[in-house]
Amino acid sequence: MTASDASGLPQHVAIIMDGNNRFARKNNLDKGDGHREGKNVLDPIVEHCRKLNIRALTVFAFSSENWNRPRHEIELLMQLLVDTIHEQIPRMEKFSIALRFIGDRQRLSPTLQQLMQHAEQKTAHFTAMTLSIAISYGGMWDIINTAKQVAAQVAAQQLQLEDVDIDLFGGMLSLGDLPPVDLLIRTGGDYRLSNFLLWQAAYAELYFTQTLWPEFTPEEFDDAIAVYMGRERRFGKTSEQLLHEKIEKK
Repeated sequence: MTASDASGLPQHVAIIMDGNNRFARKNNLDKGDGHREGKNVLDPIVEHCRKLNIRALTVFAFSSENWNRPRHEIELLMQLLVDTIHEQIPRMEKFSIALRFIGDRQRLSPTLQQLMQHAEQKTAHFTAMTLSIAISYGGMWDIINTAKQVAAQVAAQQLQLEDVDIDLFGGMLSLGDLPPVDLLIRTGGDYRLSNFLLWQAAYAELYFTQTLWPEFTPEEFDDAIAVYMGRERRFGKTSEQLLHEKIEKK
């Protein structure tokens, strides 16, 4: 698939990158090697999205629940995140992609927090695409955190309670300035959202694949896009209503 096929493409794709440890077991590798292999898969997917003129890609790198994993695995994942950010900055400059991070940064090391902030500042002016990496992120945390912000503004009389609606609240969430998630892909064979972008993906089309993340390719990404483009997105309306609206636009 090329950019010439752009009609009907999703504006915002999210990916739950699952299956690194199972890939390591499958190939008799050390557990950490699965995460290392998974890190290398991200670059071709990002470049492919850029070629397709997809506006935003958001990937789930480390969830709020992942803090419950063994300490050695957490330390490895944190180091891989540091390595990834260092590697991504020149790539973002090459492809004019803005890099940002979402999640609860308070649990991250000061070094990682500073590196994330540096990467965001250095790439903020790029407009070709936005790559968002979710680190220490959970959808429930995101909603609660935003609710606290709204409550604080109402208490300070900076915001009237009656002004709080879906658009205002959604705009204050992580990624609130980006389009809602159109397509959410999960690799690794599990069929759940795992607390990822619960609000932002409320109307996303879901694509689940048995493929483990280190084996995921741009070709399978195209398969997911093809499935997405073959679905009818009704947003609560009927097929007949959509057809009538389409006729009226002609």
